[in-house]
Amino acid sequence: MTEPFTRTFTAGPAHIDQLGHVNNAVWVQWMEEISVAHWEAVAPAEHQAAYVWVVTRHEIDYRGNIRAGESVTAHTWIPDAPKAATFDRCVEFRNADGKAIVRARTTWAIIDQASGRLVRIPPEVAAPFQRGAGQAG
Repeated sequence: MTEPFTRTFTAGPAHIDQLGHVNNAVWVQWMEEISVAHWEAVAPAEHQAAYVWVVTRHEIDYRGNIRAGESVTAHTWIPDAPKAATFDRCVEFRNADGKAIVRARTTWAIIDQASGRLVRIPPEVAAPFQRGAGQAG
């Protein structure tokens, strides 16, 4: 498991659904935002230029929510070694009380930008995301 990468999100009026709290689709957008930010903060520029990631699966547990003006702290990390062209990423959102209110495990696949094809994750691409290599942002 890598060290978590952290980011704060604050719910604005556009994030709120008919029930008065953050819409489930917004949580997915925030998962993508923190995942991309983690990649951009940790991966060398040459890796960012050579590869792009796509989500192949989301598994999300919703255990709470926030309203407009409230914030959550999101943490993301890579729990395991890559499997061929994919790796799993965990994302957890904690409210102001520190309670985990949304948890997800997503599967991402790597695509070589030049060929447009899936490729096995090169060891040098995975290395910065392995145990002890993460960064907070």
